[in-house]
Amino acid sequence: MDTSYGSSALPVWERPEPQPRAAPVPLSRAKIAATAIRLADEHGLDGLSVRKIAKELGVGPMRLYDYVINRSELLDLMVDAVYAQIAEAGQHSEWRATVLALVHRTRDAALAHEWFSDLLGGRPHLGPHALAVGESTAAALSQAPGVRNLDDLQRALGALNAFIVGALRREVTERRTARSTGTDVTAWQASLGPYLTRMLKTGRYPTVARLVLDGVHLNAEETFNDNLTTILDGITGHPHT
Repeated sequence: MDTSYGSSALPVWERPEPQPRAAPVPLSRAKIAATAIRLADEHGLDGLSVRKIAKELGVGPMRLYDYVINRSELLDLMVDAVYAQIAEAGQHSEWRATVLALVHRTRDAALAHEWFSDLLGGRPHLGPHALAVGESTAAALSQAPGVRNLDDLQRALGALNAFIVGALRREVTERRTARSTGTDVTAWQASLGPYLTRMLKTGRYPTVARLVLDGVHLNAEETFNDNLTTILDGITGHPHT
């Protein structure tokens, strides 16, 4: 396909939908993406295939290729559909409230669609809804007291995005581990308690001992919120009270 970009195909978001045709099952990219998301929620990305999506929709696999060229385009549509949910957080009157709303909405989306966390941290997501979320986040951070220029904004975005990717991947991985082993964090810690007690009593790990014995132990949501607060305090340069 010759385009203004050369011989490469236009991105899926810029290609028109195929013309409707007389068929028992009408299709659209939104319908295909919604079905793919439902299957990925149930079986993960490894259990996702064009054949399974087509079977779920009641059509032949080849019909889907009228709408998406390959699996990468399918994932792009799925990811951007999740970003549409995140974008619903909207804008708030104060920059920090906007960032908090977007980040919490991102966490909610990642926990509802665990496969989404697997696709964070790779190549940038450039669908229209992903760009809208990126614009809202960058515009809000640009209003933070500690962000004085474009370099500050890039560093702030980098720190925030690194936190989001790391925190969500860790939380989702822990959830998966708990399901696959039948052992949650509390039970795992209890099973290793006697060993850890013996190691800490050696005196070789005094700082770790303080953290374990005297530190506050938060659940996943509380830990996420506390660490997010630390990131935003660092961006502003003025702790939020």
